Amino acid sequence: MTRALPSPPGSAMDALSYRFRPGPLRRPVLVLAFAGWNDAAEAATNAARFLQTAWDGQPLATLDPEEFYHFGLNRPRVRFVPGTTEREIVWPDTEFALCRREGLSRDVVIGVGIEPHLRWKAFCRAILAMAGELRIGLVVTLGALLAEVPHTRPVRLTGFATDPELAAVLGVRPTRYEGPTGIVGVLASSARAAGLATGSLWANVPHYISSVENPHATLALVQRLSRLLDTPVDCRELEEAARQFDTQLAEVLAQNRKVATYVRKLEAKDAGTCWRDKARRSRVRGAPRRLAAESEQPSVPRAIVQQRAPLAIEDVHASPLVSSYAASLYPARSLLGLPLVHHDAVLGAVLIWISMAASGSSSPITPLISSVE
Repeated sequence: MTRALPSPPGSAMDALSYRFRPGPLRRPVLVLAFAGWNDAAEAATNAARFLQTAWDGQPLATLDPEEFYHFGLNRPRVRFVPGTTEREIVWPDTEFALCRREGLSRDVVIGVGIEPHLRWKAFCRAILAMAGELRIGLVVTLGALLAEVPHTRPVRLTGFATDPELAAVLGVRPTRYEGPTGIVGVLASSARAAGLATGSLWANVPHYISSVENPHATLALVQRLSRLLDTPVDCRELEEAARQFDTQLAEVLAQNRKVATYVRKLEAKDAGTCWRDKARRSRVRGAPRRLAAESEQPSVPRAIVQQRAPLAIEDVHASPLVSSYAASLYPARSLLGLPLVHHDAVLGAVLIWISMAASGSSSPITPLISSVE
């Protein structure tokens, strides 16, 4: 491992302690989850920890809790050191793990902690400073909220993304929420302001069973992140936990007619919501392409189709036609787009992402991927 330069005295990085300094990472992604207000039924933190274990995460760094927590509100714990009679103090800190498991399409840094009580801006600066040092290209925050949804329906996921491409991959319903927010919302806003591609994914948890862990919500977050990173995850453990959860809950509802009646009302309400959502999507699909084009952001394929000509972009990170999420997908510097023509009609564009070869190589460029859009 190559060692990075020490952080300047007094910088946001002072609160961060590295276990080791990693070398160059492969298009790294930062995934964050915090216990507390943002973590109904512990779905978000359980999802982050599950992925950390599944992807063989190695302890990477820790944020010093001294500046960010009120220890009278969230007390440290004492425990025995495994295999000894000595005791140690466990502080409510934020820990980061690096996942570089073979089979992962990208390296993933997973941060799990407790929502801080103090100095949220400094807390965000410390995390974003680490993201800059590690050259993180994408930040995904996880959360879970209490909602009037039935446990008998698939978990509803909401959230937002800075780019249309990222929103499409996450498959989230945009939220119109306005009101108090937690550290997840503040971090996502800070990352977006720093120019990082940012997405936030929230699981809707039935409010009437919020006092117990919800494996269905955890599973939904894990599966959606797996899709985002294009990396399969063995979820059999979570699926079995979800089956046991359903069995135990069915036994409870069988003995509580009032709650069972309330669940049926939520099911009827949810059916109406699903019908309206399907109708809305149908109207969007049936709308004229002209209306859709007016609302879409500029992009390379759209520019090629409109100009009916090839397009070369020397620096994808500086072009307004390339979103920050698209630029984070490939370790590419430049982009060549060619129109896809059939019988004088431009059907789309072929994109060739190009990275500069290493110094001294006989080949000046290396094509990485081509796609039709």
